[in-house]
Amino acid sequence: MAGSGKVACAAWIRRREERATRVFAVYGRAGPGAAPAVEVFGFDPRTCSLSSEPLARAVLGEEPGDAPRGIAVHLSGDEIVCATAKGCRLFKLIFEEFTVRLIPRDAPALESVGPQKCLAFSTDGAKFAIGGEDGHLRIFHWPSMNVLLDEPKAHRSFRDMDISLDSEFLVTTSTDGAARIWNIDEGVPLVNLTRSSNENIECCRFSRDGMKPFLFCTVTKGQSFLTVVWSISDWKRIGYKKLLGKPASTLSVSMDGKYLAFGSQDGDFCAVDVKTMEVSHWSKKAHLGSAISSIEFCPTERVVISTSSQWGAELTNLNVPADWKEWQIWLILLALFLASAILFYVFYEHSDSFWNLPMGRHQPAKPWSVLKESPPVSEDQNPWEITQSVTCHCKWWL
Repeated sequence: MAGSGKVACAAWIRRREERATRVFAVYGRAGPGAAPAVEVFGFDPRTCSLSSEPLARAVLGEEPGDAPRGIAVHLSGDEIVCATAKGCRLFKLIFEEFTVRLIPRDAPALESVGPQKCLAFSTDGAKFAIGGEDGHLRIFHWPSMNVLLDEPKAHRSFRDMDISLDSEFLVTTSTDGAARIWNIDEGVPLVNLTRSSNENIECCRFSRDGMKPFLFCTVTKGQSFLTVVWSISDWKRIGYKKLLGKPASTLSVSMDGKYLAFGSQDGDFCAVDVKTMEVSHWSKKAHLGSAISSIEFCPTERVVISTSSQWGAELTNLNVPADWKEWQIWLILLALFLASAILFYVFYEHSDSFWNLPMGRHQPAKPWSVLKESPPVSEDQNPWEITQSVTCHCKWWL
Protein backbone atom coordinates (compact mmCIF):
# COMPACT_ATOMS: atom_id res chain seq x y z
CA MET A 1 0.00 0.00 0.00
CA ALA A 2 1.37 3.39 -1.00
CA GLY A 3 2.25 6.03 1.54
CA SER A 4 3.27 5.65 5.17
CA GLY A 5 0.98 5.17 8.16
CA LYS A 6 -2.30 3.30 8.40
CA VAL A 7 -5.50 4.40 6.71
CA ALA A 8 -7.84 5.72 9.39
CA CYS A 9 -10.75 6.63 7.08
CA ALA A 10 -11.63 6.43 3.40
CA ALA A 11 -14.24 7.54 0.89
CA TRP A 12 -14.98 7.45 -2.84
CA ILE A 13 -14.85 10.42 -5.21
CA ARG A 14 -17.00 10.46 -8.35
CA ARG A 15 -16.25 12.91 -11.14
CA ARG A 16 -18.84 13.30 -13.90
CA GLU A 17 -17.11 14.53 -17.02
CA GLU A 18 -18.19 15.04 -20.62
CA ARG A 19 -17.02 11.68 -21.95
CA ALA A 20 -17.08 9.42 -18.90
CA THR A 21 -17.36 9.15 -15.13
CA ARG A 22 -14.04 8.92 -13.32
CA VAL A 23 -13.74 7.40 -9.86
CA PHE A 24 -11.09 8.07 -7.23
CA ALA A 25 -10.55 7.10 -3.61
CA VAL A 26 -9.45 9.41 -0.82
CA TYR A 27 -7.59 8.13 2.25
CA GLY A 28 -7.03 9.79 5.59
CA ARG A 29 -3.72 8.38 6.74
CA ALA A 30 -1.88 8.58 10.08
CA GLY A 31 0.49 6.45 12.08
CA PRO A 32 3.75 6.26 14.03
CA GLY A 33 6.54 8.11 12.29
CA ALA A 34 4.26 9.56 9.60
CA ALA A 35 2.68 12.99 9.33
CA PRO A 36 -1.15 12.86 9.13
CA ALA A 37 -2.20 13.38 5.53
CA VAL A 38 -5.01 13.13 3.00
CA GLU A 39 -4.22 11.19 -0.20
CA VAL A 40 -6.11 10.74 -3.47
CA PHE A 41 -5.76 7.54 -5.55
CA GLY A 42 -7.00 6.65 -9.00
CA PHE A 43 -9.38 3.70 -9.43
CA ASP A 44 -9.21 1.24 -12.33
CA PRO A 45 -12.64 -0.42 -12.87
CA ARG A 46 -11.17 -3.14 -15.12
CA THR A 47 -8.97 -4.54 -12.35
CA CYS A 48 -10.97 -3.10 -9.42
CA SER A 49 -7.78 -1.72 -7.92
CA LEU A 50 -6.30 1.60 -6.85
CA SER A 51 -3.18 3.24 -8.22
CA SER A 52 0.04 2.18 -6.54
CA GLU A 53 0.97 5.79 -5.74
CA PRO A 54 -1.24 8.70 -4.67
CA LEU A 55 -2.15 11.21 -7.36
CA ALA A 56 -2.27 14.01 -4.77
CA ARG A 57 -1.33 14.42 -1.12
CA ALA A 58 -1.90 17.11 1.51
CA VAL A 59 -0.37 17.06 5.00
CA LEU A 60 -2.79 17.85 7.83
CA GLY A 61 -0.17 18.78 10.43
CA GLU A 62 2.53 17.39 12.67
CA GLU A 63 0.66 16.85 15.95
CA PRO A 64 -1.34 13.78 17.02
CA GLY A 65 -4.50 15.92 17.12
CA ASP A 66 -4.18 16.44 13.37
CA ALA A 67 -4.79 12.75 12.64
CA PRO A 68 -7.82 12.15 10.39
CA ARG A 69 -10.94 10.57 11.89
CA GLY A 70 -13.50 10.79 9.10
CA ILE A 71 -13.95 12.00 5.53
CA ALA A 72 -16.93 13.38 3.61
CA VAL A 73 -16.89 14.10 -0.14
CA HIS A 74 -19.18 16.62 -1.81
CA LEU A 75 -21.49 15.33 -4.53
CA SER A 76 -19.58 17.25 -7.22
CA GLY A 77 -16.32 15.53 -6.26
CA ASP A 78 -14.59 18.91 -5.98
CA GLU A 79 -14.47 19.30 -2.19
CA ILE A 80 -13.40 17.12 0.74
CA VAL A 81 -13.97 17.65 4.46
CA CYS A 82 -11.67 15.74 6.81
CA ALA A 83 -12.43 15.52 10.55
CA THR A 84 -9.66 15.58 13.14
CA ALA A 85 -9.51 15.84 16.93
CA LYS A 86 -9.31 19.63 16.63
CA GLY A 87 -12.03 20.20 14.06
CA CYS A 88 -12.61 19.82 10.33
CA ARG A 89 -10.33 20.68 7.42
CA LEU A 90 -11.61 21.65 3.98
CA PHE A 91 -9.77 20.77 0.76
CA LYS A 92 -10.44 21.71 -2.84
CA LEU A 93 -9.80 19.11 -5.53
CA ILE A 94 -8.62 20.38 -8.90
CA PHE A 95 -8.69 17.79 -11.67
CA GLU A 96 -6.61 18.40 -14.76
CA GLU A 97 -5.99 16.14 -17.74
CA PHE A 98 -3.08 14.24 -16.23
CA THR A 99 -2.80 15.56 -12.67
CA VAL A 100 -4.86 16.05 -9.52
CA ARG A 101 -4.20 18.78 -7.00
CA LEU A 102 -5.38 18.93 -3.38
CA ILE A 103 -5.51 22.49 -2.06
CA PRO A 104 -6.39 23.48 1.55
CA ARG A 105 -9.18 26.03 1.94
CA ASP A 106 -10.12 28.23 4.88
CA ALA A 107 -13.32 27.21 6.70
CA PRO A 108 -13.45 29.06 10.05
CA ALA A 109 -16.88 27.65 10.92
CA LEU A 110 -15.45 24.11 10.82
CA GLU A 111 -11.88 24.41 11.98
CA SER A 112 -12.46 24.82 15.74
CA VAL A 113 -15.52 22.65 16.38
CA GLY A 114 -13.58 19.93 18.17
CA PRO A 115 -13.62 16.16 17.50
CA GLN A 116 -16.45 15.11 15.22
CA LYS A 117 -17.77 11.56 14.91
CA CYS A 118 -20.20 12.01 11.99
CA LEU A 119 -19.99 13.94 8.71
CA ALA A 120 -22.63 13.96 5.97
CA PHE A 121 -23.33 15.91 2.78
CA SER A 122 -26.90 15.97 1.50
CA THR A 123 -27.75 14.33 -1.82
CA ASP A 124 -28.28 17.68 -3.51
CA GLY A 125 -24.98 18.96 -2.13
CA ALA A 126 -26.61 22.03 -0.55
CA LYS A 127 -26.36 20.95 3.11
CA PHE A 128 -23.58 19.67 5.33
CA ALA A 129 -24.12 18.17 8.81
CA ILE A 130 -21.61 17.27 11.53
CA GLY A 131 -22.14 15.57 14.88
CA GLY A 132 -19.54 15.79 17.63
CA GLU A 133 -18.34 13.60 20.45
CA ASP A 134 -19.88 16.20 22.79
CA GLY A 135 -23.35 15.69 21.24
CA HIS A 136 -23.31 19.03 19.40
CA LEU A 137 -25.18 19.02 16.08
CA ARG A 138 -24.46 21.58 13.38
CA ILE A 139 -26.06 21.85 9.95
CA PHE A 140 -24.72 24.32 7.37
CA HIS A 141 -25.86 25.54 3.99
CA TRP A 142 -23.16 24.69 1.45
CA PRO A 143 -21.04 26.45 0.31
CA SER A 144 -22.13 29.68 2.04
CA MET A 145 -21.65 28.02 5.46
CA ASN A 146 -24.75 29.76 6.80
CA VAL A 147 -25.98 27.93 9.90
CA LEU A 148 -29.28 26.08 9.43
CA LEU A 149 -29.22 24.38 12.83
CA ASP A 150 -26.97 24.66 15.89
CA GLU A 151 -28.03 22.35 18.72
CA PRO A 152 -25.41 21.88 21.47
CA LYS A 153 -27.37 19.14 23.27
CA ALA A 154 -28.72 17.06 20.40
CA HIS A 155 -27.37 13.84 21.98
CA ARG A 156 -25.11 12.66 24.75
CA SER A 157 -22.56 11.75 22.07
CA PHE A 158 -23.09 11.00 18.41
CA ARG A 159 -23.07 7.43 17.10
CA ASP A 160 -24.21 7.81 13.46
CA MET A 161 -26.14 10.08 11.07
CA ASP A 162 -27.55 10.18 7.54
CA ILE A 163 -29.51 12.56 5.29
CA SER A 164 -32.54 11.42 3.28
CA LEU A 165 -32.53 11.18 -0.50
CA ASP A 166 -34.67 14.32 -0.88
CA SER A 167 -32.34 16.22 1.50
CA GLU A 168 -35.30 17.04 3.76
CA PHE A 169 -34.63 14.86 6.82
CA LEU A 170 -31.65 14.05 9.00
CA VAL A 171 -31.50 10.98 11.23
CA THR A 172 -29.05 10.87 14.15
CA THR A 173 -28.28 8.19 16.71
CA SER A 174 -26.62 8.50 20.10
CA THR A 175 -24.23 6.33 22.07
CA ASP A 176 -27.02 5.87 24.65
CA GLY A 177 -29.23 4.12 22.05
CA ALA A 178 -31.59 7.00 21.21
CA ALA A 179 -32.44 8.12 17.66
CA ARG A 180 -33.98 11.35 16.42
CA ILE A 181 -35.35 12.73 13.15
CA TRP A 182 -34.69 16.37 12.22
CA ASN A 183 -36.24 18.65 9.60
CA ILE A 184 -33.24 20.25 7.93
CA ASP A 185 -34.90 23.22 6.24
CA GLU A 186 -36.82 24.24 9.34
CA GLY A 187 -33.93 23.40 11.66
CA VAL A 188 -36.07 21.62 14.25
CA PRO A 189 -36.37 18.07 15.65
CA LEU A 190 -39.42 16.18 14.36
CA VAL A 191 -39.67 12.95 16.33
CA ASN A 192 -37.74 10.48 18.46
CA LEU A 193 -37.82 6.96 17.06
CA THR A 194 -39.70 4.66 19.42
CA ARG A 195 -37.78 1.92 21.22
CA SER A 196 -38.30 -0.33 24.21
CA SER A 197 -36.26 -0.06 27.40
CA ASN A 198 -33.85 -2.83 26.37
CA GLU A 199 -33.30 -1.60 22.77
CA ASN A 200 -30.41 0.48 21.47
CA ILE A 201 -30.64 2.05 18.01
CA GLU A 202 -27.13 2.27 16.61
CA CYS A 203 -26.40 2.62 12.88
CA CYS A 204 -28.81 4.34 10.48
CA ARG A 205 -29.24 4.85 6.73
CA PHE A 206 -32.04 6.13 4.51
CA SER A 207 -33.06 4.20 1.40
CA ARG A 208 -31.65 5.46 -1.90
CA ASP A 209 -33.72 3.94 -4.72
CA GLY A 210 -36.32 6.74 -4.73
CA MET A 211 -39.25 4.30 -4.82
CA LYS A 212 -39.31 2.97 -1.25
CA PRO A 213 -38.96 5.74 1.36
CA PHE A 214 -37.56 3.67 4.22
CA LEU A 215 -35.14 4.16 7.09
CA PHE A 216 -32.86 1.24 8.01
CA CYS A 217 -31.39 0.99 11.51
CA THR A 218 -29.40 -1.65 13.35
CA VAL A 219 -30.92 -2.37 16.75
CA THR A 220 -29.45 -4.29 19.67
CA LYS A 221 -32.09 -5.93 21.85
CA GLY A 222 -30.52 -7.97 24.63
CA GLN A 223 -28.63 -10.73 22.82
CA SER A 224 -30.48 -10.16 19.53
CA PHE A 225 -29.10 -8.01 16.72
CA LEU A 226 -31.76 -6.82 14.30
CA THR A 227 -32.17 -4.67 11.23
CA VAL A 228 -35.35 -2.63 11.70
CA VAL A 229 -37.17 -0.71 8.96
CA TRP A 230 -39.14 2.47 9.59
CA SER A 231 -41.56 4.20 7.21
CA ILE A 232 -40.60 7.79 6.42
CA SER A 233 -44.23 8.85 6.00
CA ASP A 234 -45.25 8.32 9.64
CA TRP A 235 -41.97 7.15 11.29
CA LYS A 236 -43.48 3.86 12.40
CA ARG A 237 -41.84 0.44 12.32
CA ILE A 238 -42.89 -1.74 9.42
CA GLY A 239 -40.65 -4.77 9.97
CA TYR A 240 -37.37 -6.25 11.14
CA LYS A 241 -34.99 -9.06 10.23
CA LYS A 242 -31.85 -10.77 11.56
CA LEU A 243 -29.16 -10.29 8.94
CA LEU A 244 -25.66 -9.81 10.37
CA GLY A 245 -26.30 -11.95 13.44
CA LYS A 246 -23.74 -10.04 15.53
CA PRO A 247 -23.18 -6.46 16.75
CA ALA A 248 -22.85 -4.02 13.85
CA SER A 249 -20.14 -1.39 13.89
CA THR A 250 -21.10 0.44 10.70
CA LEU A 251 -23.81 0.53 8.02
CA SER A 252 -23.75 1.79 4.44
CA VAL A 253 -26.08 1.90 1.43
CA SER A 254 -25.09 1.81 -2.25
CA MET A 255 -25.68 4.90 -4.35
CA ASP A 256 -28.41 3.20 -6.39
CA GLY A 257 -30.07 1.90 -3.20
CA LYS A 258 -29.92 -1.77 -4.19
CA TYR A 259 -27.57 -2.99 -1.46
CA LEU A 260 -26.83 -2.46 2.23
CA ALA A 261 -23.46 -3.25 3.78
CA PHE A 262 -23.03 -4.18 7.44
CA GLY A 263 -19.65 -4.13 9.16
CA SER A 264 -19.22 -6.06 12.41
CA GLN A 265 -17.20 -5.60 15.58
CA ASP A 266 -15.03 -8.62 14.79
CA GLY A 267 -13.99 -7.64 11.25
CA ASP A 268 -16.64 -9.41 9.14
CA PHE A 269 -19.00 -7.67 6.76
CA CYS A 270 -21.90 -8.63 4.53
CA ALA A 271 -23.86 -7.09 1.66
CA VAL A 272 -27.66 -7.40 1.64
CA ASP A 273 -30.01 -7.17 -1.34
CA VAL A 274 -32.58 -4.53 -0.34
CA LYS A 275 -35.29 -5.97 -2.60
CA THR A 276 -35.26 -9.39 -0.94
CA MET A 277 -33.57 -8.43 2.34
CA GLU A 278 -31.29 -11.45 1.96
CA VAL A 279 -27.52 -11.63 2.37
CA SER A 280 -25.83 -11.64 -1.06
CA HIS A 281 -22.16 -11.49 0.00
CA TRP A 282 -20.12 -12.45 3.05
CA SER A 283 -16.55 -11.47 3.82
CA LYS A 284 -15.25 -13.37 6.81
CA LYS A 285 -12.40 -11.82 8.79
CA ALA A 286 -11.89 -9.05 6.28
CA HIS A 287 -10.14 -7.12 9.04
CA LEU A 288 -9.00 -10.08 11.16
CA GLY A 289 -10.89 -9.41 14.36
CA SER A 290 -10.72 -5.60 14.34
CA ALA A 291 -13.97 -3.62 14.32
CA ILE A 292 -14.82 -2.14 10.92
CA SER A 293 -14.99 1.62 11.39
CA SER A 294 -16.33 2.55 7.94
CA ILE A 295 -17.50 0.91 4.74
CA GLU A 296 -18.44 2.62 1.47
CA PHE A 297 -19.77 1.41 -1.88
CA CYS A 298 -18.00 2.41 -5.08
CA PRO A 299 -20.28 4.72 -7.14
CA THR A 300 -19.92 2.73 -10.37
CA GLU A 301 -18.86 -0.82 -9.46
CA ARG A 302 -19.88 -3.46 -6.92
CA VAL A 303 -16.78 -2.77 -4.88
CA VAL A 304 -16.45 -1.50 -1.30
CA ILE A 305 -13.72 0.17 0.73
CA SER A 306 -13.70 -0.84 4.40
CA THR A 307 -11.43 0.49 7.12
CA SER A 308 -10.40 -0.50 10.64
CA SER A 309 -8.02 0.97 13.19
CA GLN A 310 -5.75 -2.08 13.14
CA TRP A 311 -5.59 -3.04 9.48
CA GLY A 312 -6.31 0.18 7.64
CA ALA A 313 -8.20 -0.02 4.32
CA GLU A 314 -9.30 -3.06 2.33
CA LEU A 315 -10.78 -3.10 -1.17
CA THR A 316 -13.32 -5.90 -1.75
CA ASN A 317 -15.03 -6.94 -4.96
CA LEU A 318 -18.55 -8.03 -3.99
CA ASN A 319 -19.80 -11.41 -5.13
CA VAL A 320 -23.21 -10.18 -6.29
CA PRO A 321 -24.99 -10.29 -9.68
CA ALA A 322 -23.47 -7.87 -12.18
CA ASP A 323 -25.49 -4.83 -13.20
CA TRP A 324 -26.38 -3.98 -16.76
CA LYS A 325 -24.03 -1.48 -18.35
CA GLU A 326 -25.43 1.41 -20.37
CA TRP A 327 -23.86 0.17 -23.61
CA GLN A 328 -25.43 -3.27 -23.06
CA ILE A 329 -28.90 -1.74 -22.77
CA TRP A 330 -28.41 0.26 -25.99
CA LEU A 331 -27.14 -2.86 -27.76
CA ILE A 332 -30.27 -4.80 -26.79
CA LEU A 333 -32.53 -1.97 -27.97
CA LEU A 334 -30.69 -1.86 -31.32
CA ALA A 335 -31.01 -5.64 -31.71
CA LEU A 336 -34.75 -5.47 -31.02
CA PHE A 337 -35.18 -2.70 -33.60
CA LEU A 338 -33.29 -4.65 -36.27
CA ALA A 339 -35.24 -7.82 -35.50
CA SER A 340 -38.53 -5.93 -35.83
CA ALA A 341 -37.45 -4.47 -39.18
CA ILE A 342 -36.46 -7.92 -40.53
CA LEU A 343 -39.73 -9.52 -39.42
CA PHE A 344 -41.74 -6.73 -41.04
CA TYR A 345 -39.86 -7.17 -44.32
CA VAL A 346 -40.35 -10.97 -44.33
CA PHE A 347 -44.03 -10.59 -43.53
CA TYR A 348 -44.44 -8.03 -46.30
CA GLU A 349 -42.79 -10.23 -48.93
CA HIS A 350 -44.77 -13.39 -48.07
CA SER A 351 -48.14 -11.88 -47.21
CA ASP A 352 -51.39 -12.27 -49.19
CA SER A 353 -52.66 -9.93 -51.93
CA PHE A 354 -53.82 -7.37 -49.37
CA TRP A 355 -50.26 -6.01 -49.27
CA ASN A 356 -49.92 -6.18 -53.09
CA LEU A 357 -53.12 -4.56 -54.34
CA PRO A 358 -52.74 -3.15 -57.89
CA MET A 359 -53.29 0.56 -58.05
CA GLY A 360 -55.12 2.87 -60.48
CA ARG A 361 -56.13 1.55 -63.92
CA HIS A 362 -54.44 -1.80 -63.36
CA GLN A 363 -57.06 -2.93 -60.88
CA PRO A 364 -59.10 -5.91 -62.25
CA ALA A 365 -62.85 -5.62 -62.79
CA LYS A 366 -64.92 -6.73 -59.87
CA PRO A 367 -67.74 -9.27 -60.52
CA TRP A 368 -71.22 -7.83 -60.00
CA SER A 369 -74.24 -9.57 -58.59
CA VAL A 370 -77.75 -8.10 -58.62
CA LEU A 371 -78.56 -9.89 -55.38
CA LYS A 372 -75.75 -8.24 -53.42
CA GLU A 373 -74.92 -4.85 -54.80
CA SER A 374 -75.44 -2.35 -57.57
CA PRO A 375 -73.14 -2.28 -60.59
CA PRO A 376 -70.39 0.32 -60.79
CA VAL A 377 -71.49 3.65 -62.24
CA SER A 378 -69.51 5.51 -64.82
CA GLU A 379 -68.88 9.15 -64.11
CA ASP A 380 -70.41 10.29 -67.45
CA GLN A 381 -73.53 8.09 -67.23
CA ASN A 382 -76.93 9.79 -66.85
CA PRO A 383 -78.73 9.04 -63.58
CA TRP A 384 -81.99 8.45 -65.57
CA GLU A 385 -80.30 5.80 -67.66
CA ILE A 386 -79.07 4.09 -64.53
CA THR A 387 -82.62 3.88 -63.15
CA GLN A 388 -84.00 2.44 -66.36
CA SER A 389 -81.23 -0.11 -66.58
CA VAL A 390 -81.80 -1.36 -63.08
CA THR A 391 -85.58 -1.51 -63.65
CA CYS A 392 -85.21 -3.62 -66.76
CA HIS A 393 -82.93 -6.07 -65.00
CA CYS A 394 -85.36 -6.45 -62.14
CA LYS A 395 -88.31 -7.11 -64.49
CA TRP A 396 -86.32 -9.68 -66.39
CA TRP A 397 -85.49 -11.50 -63.18
CA LEU A 398 -89.12 -11.58 -62.15
